[in-house]
Amino acid sequence: MANSQPSFLATGRGKLTLTLLCTIAFLDFIDASIVNIALPAMRRALDFSLQDLQWVPSGYLLTYGGLMLLGGRLADLLGRRRVVVTGTVLFSLSAVIGGLATTPGMLIGARLAQGAGAALMLPGTLSILTTMFKEGGDRGRALGVWGGVAGGASAAGVLLGGLLTEGPGWRWVMLVNVPVCVLVIAGLFLLVEGDRRTARLANFDVLGTVLVTGGMLLLVFTLVKAPEVGWDAARTIGGLAGSLVLLLAFLFNEQRGRNPLLPLSIFRIRGLAAADVTQLVAVAGIGSMFFFLSLYMVNVLGYSPLETGSAYLPLCFGVAVAAGVSSRLLTRIGTRPLMVSGLLLAGAGVYWLSRIPVDGSYPTDLLPGLLISSLGLGAAFVAVTTAANAGVPPDQAGLAAALLNASQQLGGALGLAIFTAVATSRTNALLADRTPVPQALTAGFSRALLACGVFLAAAAAVALRAANSHGEAAEAEIAPDLEPEPVR
Repeated sequence: MANSQPSFLATGRGKLTLTLLCTIAFLDFIDASIVNIALPAMRRALDFSLQDLQWVPSGYLLTYGGLMLLGGRLADLLGRRRVVVTGTVLFSLSAVIGGLATTPGMLIGARLAQGAGAALMLPGTLSILTTMFKEGGDRGRALGVWGGVAGGASAAGVLLGGLLTEGPGWRWVMLVNVPVCVLVIAGLFLLVEGDRRTARLANFDVLGTVLVTGGMLLLVFTLVKAPEVGWDAARTIGGLAGSLVLLLAFLFNEQRGRNPLLPLSIFRIRGLAAADVTQLVAVAGIGSMFFFLSLYMVNVLGYSPLETGSAYLPLCFGVAVAAGVSSRLLTRIGTRPLMVSGLLLAGAGVYWLSRIPVDGSYPTDLLPGLLISSLGLGAAFVAVTTAANAGVPPDQAGLAAALLNASQQLGGALGLAIFTAVATSRTNALLADRTPVPQALTAGFSRALLACGVFLAAAAAVALRAANSHGEAAEAEIAPDLEPEPVR
């Protein structure tokens, strides 16, 4: 039936709409990594302490992950275009403030606000995509492009960060967002129809909003600080316990509330929870891979910011190719085989990278692993995104998108917290035995990368529990006798 309908993606408007939505996603994804290469220059210019400097990347991650669920639900209840435009304005204004910052506090505050803007932008954007591209083939190809953007944005962030830092200067890693945001806002009004607000402010689940936002913020904050203060510190244990209490209270409130922020019936959609957990575990591994590999290139091999960024170009290309091929394979073999094989392939590539020597060579020690990983990442991100949105009713599309992206942000924070402890422990032990610094650093990075590969294999095991969506057919993949309750 769907095949008899004209393809929206085949029209000029459809192509422009998809380009616009993926541009918004690219902005949000890339800003998690674009500042990393610029951190030394920021420290020198604004006289950052080492302790405060970590909040330039972590501040964005904190509000981005902590407010993601709220952003997705607001998109469903208040109108997707309205919420995405609001988030884009906030994102742009905070980029201006950050780019013109004269003090460390000013830059950190801008990054916190920028993360909040991204949390409003991303789930609404993905829900617009899944509701506008309704045909099976169109949606599969659209999600394929989206998955390619998600998979390659982290590497592109490192590349662009290096180009801007060595070119016009570190301030442009923030200011470059502004002209793009202006075009995005104009495109939203031209290409995306406004939707009516479906709920009154009086119907908002205020208690649930406070509980889940507080719980997520505390959880991400604790994970970010854990490597610094120690996993066995009272502060870490108390933060984890406090976030657990808040999130359990949130679930209890959602189960009893008349107008829940998170209707728990959404988890009755077959395979949705497994897809979100797959995303969490996979991003924990692959996000940390970029982090440690960049540190290795800069601190051990002595690469410049531009050289470090350029090293990821083949990975960006490989992700784009794999995503394009995978989006066409979805209707034939489904999402589960692509997720499992893609994650195992990415894990194999990261294992190759974990064998880095002190005197490593890019053609032999880095390039093969990056290419192998890129092919697996392109397939996995396309399949996970499709599986996590399969069978979701339109009035919960924003919520489903928020759950998927919250899993991504939580996975990134969790991975860095765990693997930083792994790398630091190994490096410190070798330094205590008077091992030369380059060897000690390389050994620490190598062990962390090996752990990243193990996480990717674990994500493949979780993916076996996800639904095997084939695009259009996935619309009906809801567990029998457990249809989602209507949103009140």
